[in-house]
Amino acid sequence: MTRSLKKGPFIDENLLKKIQGTKPLGKAPVNTWSRRATITPEMVGFTFGVYNGKQFIPVLVAEDMVGHKLGEFSPTTKFVRHGGRMQKEIEQGATAAAAPGAVSAPASAGAKAVKPEKPSAK
Repeated sequence: MTRSLKKGPFIDENLLKKIQGTKPLGKAPVNTWSRRATITPEMVGFTFGVYNGKQFIPVLVAEDMVGHKLGEFSPTTKFVRHGGRMQKEIEQGATAAAAPGAVSAPASAGAKAVKPEKPSAK
């Protein structure tokens, strides 16, 4: 749900005060904890250090970002990877193929990798 047009976009007053006296593309980023602040046209060109709960992530504001929130550009969680055994096998195959001097059997373009069957215990 979006914010009411009657209220207008939320902009942190302290954040506006910080960028009021400085030039865009300054050396040091403007650090902020206000992830909910909406990016306005006055903020274009500034670098903000947006806090993600652990550190300040530098975000260079471009014209395309106007109307979005600062927190959208500073992820709070780190994506590790999907998969399990199958993903591990794919990654090992890719590293073996990329390693210099590695000898591997040529695979045809349409063939799938066949998993070895487990011996059944009877």
